[in-house]
Amino acid sequence: MKDKTIDYVLRTTWLAVNKMYNEEAAKFGTTMATGFTLLSIDQEEGTPSTSLGPIMGMEATSLSRILKRMEEMDLIVRRPNPNDGRGVLIYLTPFGKEKRKDAKERVLVFNEAIREHVSEEKLKSFYEVSDTINELISNKKIYNQKEHTLK
Repeated sequence: MKDKTIDYVLRTTWLAVNKMYNEEAAKFGTTMATGFTLLSIDQEEGTPSTSLGPIMGMEATSLSRILKRMEEMDLIVRRPNPNDGRGVLIYLTPFGKEKRKDAKERVLVFNEAIREHVSEEKLKSFYEVSDTINELISNKKIYNQKEHTLK
């Protein structure tokens, strides 16, 4: 692409990060999605299954498949929520806590490597731009009644 668009850079960068994390996760016999899920579950209190999807920005059907696989791998257990008879809490097993440490370590290594090569000022700008993009999307300010026109 001669003139890279913002979404092109976001997409190709995310695909590279995704591939890198999946390659690392494979060394531990898992996937990036499993690692992300492990990191999203509260280690002590557990996490309501209904709040896990929104925390991770994931659809319920995709999350269900991941949780089922994680249960089969003995990474998590589901228990009734004592505060909500209809709800379920997801807890990490001892093995899940061990794998969570592995996932956290990989994330910290990635972040450290980026910080070694990108100044704090540039990272701050990156976070500000990312926040703005997320805000525009969540507030539906990109595609609305008054469609933006191409110039």
